[in-house]
Amino acid sequence: MLTPDQTKELKTILEADLTRLGDSAHKTMEFTMDRDRDRIGRDSMDEATEEEVYSTQLRLADRESFLVTKIREAMLRLDAGKLDECEECSEPIGFKRLLARPVTTLCFECKSAREQVEADDRPE
Repeated sequence: MLTPDQTKELKTILEADLTRLGDSAHKTMEFTMDRDRDRIGRDSMDEATEEEVYSTQLRLADRESFLVTKIREAMLRLDAGKLDECEECSEPIGFKRLLARPVTTLCFECKSAREQVEADDRPE
């Protein structure tokens, strides 16, 4: 069970991550809106480079959107007092693990076991 100080620290981290991702989403939107300006006098290399940057920005925005969902779910679990409960074995998730990855839903042992199964399932 998390102490009140640990709960407060994790909540601060999650809220800061949400703020950071919100700022990033705003910058991505500005980048997308400004994308079509200043196209006069550009060569194909400039266009190709811009397309690659744009594609990368969209992939990052998609990943960040997924992370926002995970952060919101973690905040709900935190409010319910279940953030430190492994969804697989119901054992406690260590505070240090939660500090490193507050959105995790698995304890170290269950995550390691899951990664091993995934590694065994990969084609060689």
